[in-house]
Amino acid sequence: MNEEQRQKMRDGAGFIAALDQSGGSTPKALKLYGIPEGSWSNDGEMFDLIHDMRARIIKSPSFNGDRILGAILFEMTMDRQIDGIDTGDFLWGKKHIVPFLKIDKGLDAEADDVQLMKPMPGLDDLLERGVAKNMFGTKERSVIKLANPTGIEAIAAQQFEVGLQVLRHGLVPILEPEIDIKSPEKAEAEELLKQALLSGLGQVPDGQQVMFKLTLPEVDGFYTELVEHPKVLRVVALSGGYTREEANARLSRNPGVVASFSRALTEGLTAQQSDDEFDAALDASVGSIFAASNT
Repeated sequence: MNEEQRQKMRDGAGFIAALDQSGGSTPKALKLYGIPEGSWSNDGEMFDLIHDMRARIIKSPSFNGDRILGAILFEMTMDRQIDGIDTGDFLWGKKHIVPFLKIDKGLDAEADDVQLMKPMPGLDDLLERGVAKNMFGTKERSVIKLANPTGIEAIAAQQFEVGLQVLRHGLVPILEPEIDIKSPEKAEAEELLKQALLSGLGQVPDGQQVMFKLTLPEVDGFYTELVEHPKVLRVVALSGGYTREEANARLSRNPGVVASFSRALTEGLTAQQSDDEFDAALDASVGSIFAASNT
């Protein structure tokens, strides 16, 4: 465990960049970036294109540790290199940005108004590889659709079960039980989830910490109890489909919570931009999210 990285994640100003689009969401991410479907002939070429996009973002002068705390990587990105350096080592060594690894394999079919994570039979092996690749932590996502107590309890139980497995490997887990921003019961679901998470923290061994990545809440300051909890290293927020402007506005009303945006971070970036145009657009994006995270 890198103590300098832990200190940055606990005390640093800035936000976490989510660069972890998986196979399912990659075509959409590329389309928004100005590369239409049909521009590649197989998955290998598609993943080359998304790695080029991520590498361009990471190498941009606008993407640096002064404003960005960490970056969440897709497994294939962790395994690839930027300028001949493993992506995680490039992030920390060149940019002073803490690397995280997305570990979930996607979502199961909906049951009890939630989608649990698919089984991860090879998780221990993946976590060992993450340690070898100098990852600081992990991230795993599941989704809540409605305020169903049974489903939300199951979501929290699974998140903490996986989180404890991650802790045993010496990594810091980001637990991400996302609540769908379109849920007609969003506020009620947030009430149930907060209680389940506060209860689940009792399972975390003394002296260890987890992180949470949560949907921006309906009630401002709603997650302050988690922000201040001794077993929580940091609470970050997902943009969840809100525009960057809306996500930033909501974020700025939640003191102590910082952003972990994916689509809202890359909004406005295209493959067709010159390097100067690209850097300027990314600089504006990073600047606005940084400002909203430091409230």
